[in-house]
Amino acid sequence: MTTQSAPLFTATVLGSPRIGPNRELKRAVEKYWSDRIGRAELDAVAATLRGDTLRQLADAGLDSIPVNTFSYYDHMLDQSVLLGTLPPRVAPVTDELDRYFAAARGGTYDGVDIAPLEMTKWFDTNYHYIVPEIGPDTTFMLNPAKILAELDEASSVGVALRPVIVGPITYLALSKAVGGADAPIGRLDELVGVYAELLELLADKGVGWVQIDEPVLVTDNVDNAGALAERVYSRLGGLAKRPAVFVATYFGELTDALPALARTPIEAIGVDLVYGGVDALSAVPALAGKTVVAGVVDGRNIWRTDLAAALDTLDTVTRAAGNVVVSTSCSTLHVPYSLERETGIDEALRSWLAFGAEKVTEVVALAKGFAQGRDAIAAEVETSNAAVASRRVDPRLNNADVRSRIAEIRSAGATNRGQAADRRAAQEARLNLPPLPTTTIGSYPQTTEIRVARADLRAGKIDDATYQQKMRDEVAAVIKLQEELDIDVLVHGEPERNDMVQYFAEQLEGFFATQNGWVQSYGSRCVRPPVLFGDVFRPAPMTVAWTSYAQSLTARPVKGMLTGPVTILAWSFVRDDQPLADTAAQVALAIRDETVDLERSGVAIIQVDEPALRELLPLRTRQKQEYLMWSVEAFRLATAGVRDDTQIHTHLCYSEFGEVIGAIADLDADVTSIEAARSHMEVLDDLNAVGFSNGVGPGVYDIHSPRVPNTDEMTTALREALAAVPAERLWVNPDCGLKTRKNDEVVESLRHMVEAAKTVRAER
Repeated sequence: MTTQSAPLFTATVLGSPRIGPNRELKRAVEKYWSDRIGRAELDAVAATLRGDTLRQLADAGLDSIPVNTFSYYDHMLDQSVLLGTLPPRVAPVTDELDRYFAAARGGTYDGVDIAPLEMTKWFDTNYHYIVPEIGPDTTFMLNPAKILAELDEASSVGVALRPVIVGPITYLALSKAVGGADAPIGRLDELVGVYAELLELLADKGVGWVQIDEPVLVTDNVDNAGALAERVYSRLGGLAKRPAVFVATYFGELTDALPALARTPIEAIGVDLVYGGVDALSAVPALAGKTVVAGVVDGRNIWRTDLAAALDTLDTVTRAAGNVVVSTSCSTLHVPYSLERETGIDEALRSWLAFGAEKVTEVVALAKGFAQGRDAIAAEVETSNAAVASRRVDPRLNNADVRSRIAEIRSAGATNRGQAADRRAAQEARLNLPPLPTTTIGSYPQTTEIRVARADLRAGKIDDATYQQKMRDEVAAVIKLQEELDIDVLVHGEPERNDMVQYFAEQLEGFFATQNGWVQSYGSRCVRPPVLFGDVFRPAPMTVAWTSYAQSLTARPVKGMLTGPVTILAWSFVRDDQPLADTAAQVALAIRDETVDLERSGVAIIQVDEPALRELLPLRTRQKQEYLMWSVEAFRLATAGVRDDTQIHTHLCYSEFGEVIGAIADLDADVTSIEAARSHMEVLDDLNAVGFSNGVGPGVYDIHSPRVPNTDEMTTALREALAAVPAERLWVNPDCGLKTRKNDEVVESLRHMVEAAKTVRAER
């Protein structure tokens, strides 16, 4: 076919969730991993989910539907399969799907231990992607089986289908060089040849449009991004045989890349008009010959669209573009499926919300209003206006007491603790720990018994007193296990917590916890981000009783476990009517009150986790310093209410830490545990470079893989750590919490960890 035959479209979304409205894929994949179902049963579940999604999007009124957005684990990993770049170490796994999962999760196959690929955050979202590895011997080779099969499967829907792939610039920019290879972006021209081959193949299949996602173009992570974009898409756009090309960008504003893309022969450019501005479009005359896919419906947060304002934005876009399509700002992968099943919401709050299905409805309504005039959707606009007005005056969004307390703490300078050296001396005298103290990050496995008890409580099969006793029994078992393993600093295991953010949200005013608002975090891991809709405050202590109970069972110190303010924001759907910095300070105040109460109860160590510190880092350099200033201040506000002899820990995991390494030091936690196993302790040199001098616990084994590392591996990791950190500052711990692991894996791994710590202690 030729590009001229590609039909125009008016309403679409950039992608869809794939885990299933009831987490069907999660359950099927985990059953496959544990050999409880076979490949045919897994594929049947996946096919049903894909078919249901396509039909729902078509029935809603979209006239272009994305395909190839389904994934068994991760779309970047799927792209690695498409491009033939899975690492050589997985090649011995003969089954294609098992090879795919080996790259994602690692494990033992045919007696061979395979390390997984690294995992990190997808831009500034809470979704994790599998990082491709590009070595000197990596050969790009097209493997289009998945995309072609999904096109064939979807052909009966009766609506134009649009395959979605990750673009070559984004793919290489997010890849990791291994084996001494140069930066992967240097192989861009070579990789573009494979994309050209794919486009020609899709044209032969009769595909009218292809969507190529290039979100990296809204960041400053690629030098000369505009020039690269122009080079790549001039080449792809100039192919004699191809579908029409739609380059989708999202999560922010295009700068130099926008006019660069407009100068190429591609047909459409997607712009995020929720997290980016509309004014820049008028400065690009070449857009007059393009279709602009206008992302005016927020694809990553759950607030109802202000339809009148969105129509105003579309009117502005139409003055710059040759054609305008209404869309979500990004894939709805990042929001729950539907608001329909949420029954515990007051009507005012419900009127402010829109989940995935509701966002599709908004896209269709806006497309109709844009094409036919506002009178065509007068009822929808009236409902939208009423919700906007209701939210503006709701008293839950303005608590004078909370705001005045924050101002008083700041004016008193009470967001800083004493000098680190003085704190260290006071804590050493109080705790009397051995060199290289061992600990874990917080959570222990959420066993079947725990999950059944929680489900029985929800179903009314047991009362709260029975549930509480079951959880106390779990705490006692975890304390006993840690003592048997000879771990130095214990945790209570968090059996009572459904999630490290939701647990707190359910006890804080200003939050609403959803019943079925599941979204994918990575692989089969799903979370229910709470909705932070109003001013936040803590009505009562949240963790003191559990930590105090655990401490009563042992003479060893038990850490109080809290989630930090930035992470609570990052893993919630946060109000968009005030600056994030203001909301972070309110959450920090609630955590501060909890730390003070924990200290009063006799707790000597309190861990305030901030694994999402890097996650919220703005994508543009000019905005980063302001974010780092307020995020550090929020952590300090949360932790500066305790005495010097109370030890504050924090934990960070699964991020590229380079850009926030200075902020990690500025947090001024007494001990920082940090992901380091998959990255082989690289982060320690970065910490040293910024003068970090407090305690640090680099993870000595990766908990995201079912693989159990042996003692020698962890001993080697500790020796590597000691090359960068003196023993008096080094802690020994896993990479992250143990919630998702099985008991036998945990016990064996921790036994090896303690043995490794004792071996290295003896060498000093």
